[in-house]
Amino acid sequence: MVSTQARGLTRLYALDVARAVAVFGMIIVNVGPYTTEGWASWIIRALNGRASILFVILAGIGVTFLARRSLTKGITRRSTLLWRGLLLLALGLGLQALDHDVNVILPVYAALFFLAAFVVKMPTRWLFWSAMASTFLGPIIWILARQQTKFHIDPAELGDSPFEIVAAIVVSGPYPLLVWIAPFFLGVWLGRQPLGSIRVQRRLMIGGLIAGFGAFGLSRILIAFLGHPDMSTVGWDRLISAVGHSQMPLWLISSCGTAVAVLGMLLLVVPKLNQRIRLLVAVGQMPLTAYTAHLLIIALIVRPGPATPEMGVLVSCLIMLGLIAFAVVWVANLRYGPLEMVLRRPPRMLQVPYRMPERHRRREHAKPYPRRRKLESAPDEDPDPVVNP
Repeated sequence: MVSTQARGLTRLYALDVARAVAVFGMIIVNVGPYTTEGWASWIIRALNGRASILFVILAGIGVTFLARRSLTKGITRRSTLLWRGLLLLALGLGLQALDHDVNVILPVYAALFFLAAFVVKMPTRWLFWSAMASTFLGPIIWILARQQTKFHIDPAELGDSPFEIVAAIVVSGPYPLLVWIAPFFLGVWLGRQPLGSIRVQRRLMIGGLIAGFGAFGLSRILIAFLGHPDMSTVGWDRLISAVGHSQMPLWLISSCGTAVAVLGMLLLVVPKLNQRIRLLVAVGQMPLTAYTAHLLIIALIVRPGPATPEMGVLVSCLIMLGLIAFAVVWVANLRYGPLEMVLRRPPRMLQVPYRMPERHRRREHAKPYPRRRKLESAPDEDPDPVVNP
């Protein structure tokens, strides 16, 4: 029988592989080009709006793991989350200024970390229903905002006023927080589930496939009866769309479903592969570094190409191989990626002093009761969860 610690480690490896898959999917989409001709274009369109959703769901799971960790050296979880949000915001605004023709997801990622400082204390049931409510209410509010303000979808970047940055992150950017908070809530909720259970893993895979293909199929049926939404205007007919980054409920359900299915499948498969998948584990342990590096490569080397989707997929594969080689060498010598090292500990000026509640201090000085030995079949806990952005 596999020990509790071993199951916890394999679960972490599965999450690392999932992060690598999400980053690789975004690389293929960002390199492009986005056309409708050929087999390569089908791959790019299939990943569009799905790899990034998986990235956000994994962020929610990582935040949940961080909330489980004990406080160290008087630093609160809230100060750690706020520091990560500040760093991601600055990095995202800076990367957006590069000539890569990509909408950088990091600013909304930063906003999610700011919210996580308060979301981690929400009851599990509230997290689930918050995810469901924001799946439907977020797109409706987004449509109303588009109709009332007539804004153009532009990402925030360095040089914008604070109001423009906040407006782009919350509602007018390519990743509006009003909509993208739904997969984040889902990720935080998933992080509280017994992901080491085979039954839960199978439910995630099967339920995710049903939701993913079911929502997409429902959209196609509605379009067949009601006609294709008019994309030149922002009307209520958009609610039937499941196109990537449409910000609509059916797209959210479909993309979250496929992301959950991929996660469930990896949780089932990765423990059986063991050493064979360590290359992807290395990339997944430094997702922020890999994401930042691919944008630099696109801006400095790839653009203005590639000319065809087939060439784009080839270029994407070369970028992935380069990131794998770098990650393997780096992890062999250091535990965390370059940017992940900066994320782990806030500077002294941002550290919020933590004062242990009186009841906890009394408990520390009390004589401990003898603890029962944990059975190997008990639900696994993360031995040392690595939180990646």
